[in-house]
Amino acid sequence: MFMADIAGVRVLYTGDYSREEDCHLCAAEIPQFSLYFNSEKMAKTIRRLAEKTLEVGESVSGFLVKKAFTYQIMALDDLHVFSQLSTENISQRITIAYNGAFGVLKHRLKQIFESVESLPDEESEGPAFRVHEWLTVKYESEKHISLHWRSDPISDMVSDSVIISILLILILITSYC
Repeated sequence: MFMADIAGVRVLYTGDYSREEDCHLCAAEIPQFSLYFNSEKMAKTIRRLAEKTLEVGESVSGFLVKKAFTYQIMALDDLHVFSQLSTENISQRITIAYNGAFGVLKHRLKQIFESVESLPDEESEGPAFRVHEWLTVKYESEKHISLHWRSDPISDMVSDSVIISILLILILITSYC
């Protein structure tokens, strides 16, 4: 229950969130009002995107940031300057117990993915290969392999499918032994 003061008229409202109708103890006269909104939205390009004058119908690519009822389109590099947002690159690594042959793993992944390329030993400190230029699979020891990738939607999807493929290969190896 609460008291509301609307245009100088006090109304006691008793609402208890039950299925019964709400009870208003005295009537209040509320003046009618209308709100009109301009349906046009305008976004300003700022900093690097504003360096070049755009022609009518030309498109611009950037981030749309809404701040205090204004819209701004900015480049990714300018995001930290005009907002409290920042961008980071996340490198992910997972180590998986794998006791199968590393060559078998590479062969199976070549059957699934279009691009599986061997890496030179100097670059990877041991046997390794890259899947679709996003994910690196390294041979760590006789019982472990590791996967390395930069986090983004595509490489996360590729890494998920490689991890599932490795687990399925492990299931096949253990079922035949």
